[in-house]
Amino acid sequence: MKKNIGALDRNIRIVVGALLILWAVFGGPGWAWIGIVPLATALIGFCPIYPLIGMSTNKSGS
Repeated sequence: MKKNIGALDRNIRIVVGALLILWAVFGGPGWAWIGIVPLATALIGFCPIYPLIGMSTNKSGS
């Protein structure tokens, strides 16, 4: 699995994912748990949607 998430993309996913999860924990709607997805993809460095649309934000090529 080749990493396809760049640094800026990763940071945005971490912030958005964490905020959604915190919102869910502190009384937000149940759908806010979807924040697990961007957080997980940021941590592993791979987005399964990107290859389907021919996209990559990783400029290092690793």
